[in-house]
Amino acid sequence: MKKDTFGNPRFPAFSAATLAVLLFACGPLCAEIYKWTDENGQVHFSDQEPVNKQSRPEAVKIDSYRGVSYGDSKMDTGKNVIIFSASWCASCKKAKKYFRRKGIAFREYDIEKSSRGKKLYQELGATGVPVILVGKKRMNGFTEAGFEHIYR
Repeated sequence: MKKDTFGNPRFPAFSAATLAVLLFACGPLCAEIYKWTDENGQVHFSDQEPVNKQSRPEAVKIDSYRGVSYGDSKMDTGKNVIIFSASWCASCKKAKKYFRRKGIAFREYDIEKSSRGKKLYQELGATGVPVILVGKKRMNGFTEAGFEHIYR
């Protein structure tokens, strides 16, 4: 391997073709998300602009929590379980499946489809999903043991 004047290994520069392939591959990752409402008032999201529907591009800034964290909630839900979720979130689906399996009643707010849910989510200062509230306790992310910790 060739070395530069300081003795560090030298790596070959990217060719224009390699750079073009990398930029082309990034295209789908940088795609826009479109939002529109159908004739029944149902809100839809897609990575493709709908045909014959007026839509607008949406800035997507929500992510799934990678781990689990706990804290106090600004909202007091009493004995109710509330989950702020998104349809694409695997942890949200896992949490809801767990709730159903255990017979735990819960209220779900899909923050991308519910304007009230989005408003409450923003008031919490949340930056990812799921956010689960029980009483005055808050859990960002989901694990069964973590949920049991705030639920019991």
